[in-house]
Amino acid sequence: MDSNSSTINNEIAIDIPPILRVYKNGHVENLMSHEVVPPSFDPTTNVESKDVIISKQHNISARLFIPKTTYPPTQKLPIFIYFHGGAFCIETPFSPNYHNYLNSVTSLANVIGVSVDYRRAPEHPVPTAHEDSWLALKWVASHVNGNGSDEWLNQYADFEKVFLGGDSAGANISHYLGIRAGKEKLHGVKLEGIVYVHPYFWGVDPIGSESDRAEFVEKIHNLWRFTCPTTSGSDDPLMNPAKDPNLGSLGCKRVLICVAEKDILRDRGWYFKELLEKNGWGGIVEVVETEDEDHIFHMFKPSCEKAKVLLSQIVSFIKRD
Repeated sequence: MDSNSSTINNEIAIDIPPILRVYKNGHVENLMSHEVVPPSFDPTTNVESKDVIISKQHNISARLFIPKTTYPPTQKLPIFIYFHGGAFCIETPFSPNYHNYLNSVTSLANVIGVSVDYRRAPEHPVPTAHEDSWLALKWVASHVNGNGSDEWLNQYADFEKVFLGGDSAGANISHYLGIRAGKEKLHGVKLEGIVYVHPYFWGVDPIGSESDRAEFVEKIHNLWRFTCPTTSGSDDPLMNPAKDPNLGSLGCKRVLICVAEKDILRDRGWYFKELLEKNGWGGIVEVVETEDEDHIFHMFKPSCEKAKVLLSQIVSFIKRD
């Protein structure tokens, strides 16, 4: 390889620390931990986990979590289906941060956790992640009559109380599923609420403080085009809810939007609340903001006090009648 080719291969196209770096040759460098942890019983939270195959054909799997404090459960448990972040490119349910996070939510909210491992870009461009996640949601729904492939869901799941949740790109996926479930319905499944943690929404026209951070704005535009090469741009309805004519069809009755003060996506979260209220959706939406913190801070600093407060707000949302 000549020196010019080597230089081109090493040129950075998109740099978003501390998450990822994309090179002009298409290589994606995960700047976060590559560590993978096995399913286990966690004595700190009294939660047991296991891995399941959702689709061998599409290589979709999930990690399931169940509280063991009172086992078997004396009553059916709500289901919390979670989609990890990572700009559609990186991370899995099996990384220590996401594994530990689901342990905590499962224990504190007393739910069955389902953390979905969808396929990622660039090898599998968006909307593959969204379609994989829809298959995962339908797989969960296949247990409604107690004859699905997983015994935890067959025996202990309350399909009248199903929640979706995710951070960043995972929140984007959760939103897509909420819209699709509202339109197509899932027999026997009642989608109670959706948790959007620092949702990865965007748009062509800047809002709020976005125009003051031009360099980062351009990176987000480019990153979206990188993960979804067939997109029409940042006003694609997958990325900009304001451009989605089906927004009012969101198929749940409660929404929690979590934003962080220093996050460039903060204003999109607040704007999303306005959109829901103006587009005929009849549910209840609330926003909680964490002061002096940045995007997905709770994954980088899970033991800090503000991360604990955010976790408590999410758990309260799930447990609320």
